[in-house]
Amino acid sequence: MYNILTLNKISPVGLSALGDNYNVADEASAPDAVLVRSASMHEMEMPESLLAIARAGAGVNNIPLDKCTEKGIVVFNTPGANANAVKELVLTGLLLSSRKVVDGIEWAKTLKGNGDAVGKMVEKGKGQFVGPELKGKTLGVIGLGAIGILVANAAVSLGMDVVGYDPFLSVDHALLISRKVKHVETLDEIYAVSDYITVHVPLTPDTKGVINSDSIAKMKDGVRIMNFSRADLVVSADVLKAISDKKIACYVTDFATDDILGEEGVIVTPHLGASTPESEDNCAKMAAEEIKDFLENGNITNSVTLPNVSMAKSGVARVCVIHKNIPNMLSSICSKLSESGNNIEGMANQSRKDYSYSILDTANAVDASAVEAIKSIDGVIRVRVI
Repeated sequence: MYNILTLNKISPVGLSALGDNYNVADEASAPDAVLVRSASMHEMEMPESLLAIARAGAGVNNIPLDKCTEKGIVVFNTPGANANAVKELVLTGLLLSSRKVVDGIEWAKTLKGNGDAVGKMVEKGKGQFVGPELKGKTLGVIGLGAIGILVANAAVSLGMDVVGYDPFLSVDHALLISRKVKHVETLDEIYAVSDYITVHVPLTPDTKGVINSDSIAKMKDGVRIMNFSRADLVVSADVLKAISDKKIACYVTDFATDDILGEEGVIVTPHLGASTPESEDNCAKMAAEEIKDFLENGNITNSVTLPNVSMAKSGVARVCVIHKNIPNMLSSICSKLSESGNNIEGMANQSRKDYSYSILDTANAVDASAVEAIKSIDGVIRVRVI
């Protein structure tokens, strides 16, 4: 029986994917894994029993990744599970940024109580809310991952010209992009031609503040910017100044910060990107399946801290080792198993920066002495036998 600690309310659809061999609770003294959505884990004491954390969503800024990696705790996320929900909200943002729908709705409310005069007042006042159509305009998509691709393809269907930028575009993602999406090599090419720009990249030291005074200066006058990824991808003060200067026509974001709330030309939604029942179900189900495959089989899929490693079982026992990515590590592990009389029938190993993960299937059971021998190897972080 595996113990799963939930730090947020997790969709029953996801929990049902675990099966009967799992005890799921919001209190557990020795959990094997944690399922979390938005709860912060930075101050949490990580118990020795904890093997994995699965974030039911894409962002993992609420999880202390370095601390987990050092302790041999695998951290998973669920890329793409909420992509359609975010795509739909981005499309909503595009429309809201153009047609002044929000302002129009608020203005219409003020006409209450004017009786039969309301119709004439609407016809007289609606001109202040005129905005351009999307068809024929150019959308620049920064980041062609799961969400960016869906947004780009949907914009093509709306009749927009779409240019995309992603220096790390994978082959799998490239195959999903509409042929009508033009892939450019630099951000400057996005800025020069786009009437609308939407940002879909993770927040890293390299991407923080990617939308700033310098990049805004390279954009077309009257550009409309969407940010449904992370607040810190955009320098708010620079955007507000650009709106005041009429350089930016509208900024739409899913991340409320005090400095932008209530400002003219800014539309803020309260982090609604993944707030759909379908998205919550998809994220929870994927997170649960990742946890289950790791606990039962040692396979890693969609980890943000360790490489993806999966292998069909081929022996009596499976040895899973998280270790530093240093020379002779794999041969040292194999030697310890061999010295204890274990024959290796299957093996998989991958590295990711400073860390590696190895799976070794043996022809016979692995005793405690062999496990201790592997643990004694300098650079080994965690050993588990399934």
